[in-house]
Amino acid sequence: MSLNGKVAIVTGSGRGLGLAYAQELARQGASVIVNDVDEATAAAAVASITDAGGNATAVVAPVGPTETAKKLVDTAFETYGRLDILVTNAGVLRDTVLWKMSDDDFDTVIDVHLRGTFTCVREAATRMREQGEGGRIICIGSPTGQRGNFGQTNYAAAKAGIVGMVRTWALELKRAGITANTVIPVASTAMTATLPYFAAAVEAEQKGEPMPAFYRHDLGFGTAADVAGLVAYLASDAAADVSGQAIGIGGDRLQLWSHPEPVATAYREGGWTYEALRESFAAEVGELQSVGESFPPLPDELQRPTA
Repeated sequence: MSLNGKVAIVTGSGRGLGLAYAQELARQGASVIVNDVDEATAAAAVASITDAGGNATAVVAPVGPTETAKKLVDTAFETYGRLDILVTNAGVLRDTVLWKMSDDDFDTVIDVHLRGTFTCVREAATRMREQGEGGRIICIGSPTGQRGNFGQTNYAAAKAGIVGMVRTWALELKRAGITANTVIPVASTAMTATLPYFAAAVEAEQKGEPMPAFYRHDLGFGTAADVAGLVAYLASDAAADVSGQAIGIGGDRLQLWSHPEPVATAYREGGWTYEALRESFAAEVGELQSVGESFPPLPDELQRPTA
């Protein structure tokens, strides 16, 4: 097991993707601090790990406040004597279009995803630097943070912000031997289970059958377990040279996302006035960049009747 002797914190790991990450880290030998806001959910997650022969301890607390970050890191050291891996997965959704989004809708999502990632990484990185043996920071992003998505102003802002912070942390933590990366998962969740487009995939997963190849290959869409292997890899010594990256995974697909780079550059002596831009912008810039994700039509055999 590649993570023997390592200690990991996984926020938001009571269920879903976070639970899959925690279970895989434990399967690879790490002792895991499980985190959830619900005590029974956290206890069940711990039991799923310990019943399989792993080591796990729960911290029941909402991610966001500095106090929770300190509690998570302190528990790792008090229980297992060290900290090597942090996976920031905790999150909530408050989806609605811009003109209907309240301050609370925005602030709640930013607080858990963005501030929660910041406070947990700040505390973990501080203690890892003091420990002096390097470490692994793995933050969970989203295609929404890369491309945007209708009705997710708050979530898109948080997930894009996480990628920006990770690139900065990769620079700041390099000398301490601490890597920082973002994982961009595409997997079956409670949300996708309600969408008719994914019905055939959800049905297959519920039956314990392989998802159709259209989902796994063409869309890069799979189960939570399909994502967990990448998290464990990035947590291992094998990934010591991987840092500052945004890596997508889902189903049968692995992707390395590019960093933002200019796709067109033009120069004009004296600068770009309004008149010059009006005359030349389209010709100089060329094709504009697309936004949002688009999905191909479902094959006929995967169509499901809608109510």
